[in-house]
Amino acid sequence: MSGVVFPAGFPFESLRRSHPRSAFDCGQSDVNDWLRTKALQNQEKRLSATKVLLDQEGDIAGFFTLATGQVDFGDLPSELARKLPRRALPVAILAWLGASHAYQGQKLDDLLLAQALRDCHEAGQTFAFVAVILDCVDDRANAFYQRWDFAELPGNPYRRFLSSRTLAAMMTPR
Repeated sequence: MSGVVFPAGFPFESLRRSHPRSAFDCGQSDVNDWLRTKALQNQEKRLSATKVLLDQEGDIAGFFTLATGQVDFGDLPSELARKLPRRALPVAILAWLGASHAYQGQKLDDLLLAQALRDCHEAGQTFAFVAVILDCVDDRANAFYQRWDFAELPGNPYRRFLSSRTLAAMMTPR
């Protein structure tokens, strides 16, 4: 996966107080609520980082939020955990991702995910992690992440992971 190219005239930047968060609607109330009420506070507290894609009018066309965390060794599938220490392991977390109703069906969600994974990969060159982890909000999200090779964590069909090895392979030019 090479560099991500967003549509012309669609700036991509870190979330700021001046962005029109309250107008964002992706059709999923939990995702809307996160961006409208919690994303900026969490970013200011250095708990997560949110990036937004703005449309030509300055409205938020989409966004994603990344964070770091840990996962217990025993929560990983055996093929991933086989050679890892038996303790809490570092992970990158794709905490939230949403595309505005106005842009659904135009592949902005794919572009945002590709950029989020690129950001994770680049951060992984400095701060190592064993996988990118995410929690799906519904069946539609689950199917979306499956298309991107996110595998199910054992015992939790809505928690998915992408190993750092798979991520690195995605970022290697073919």
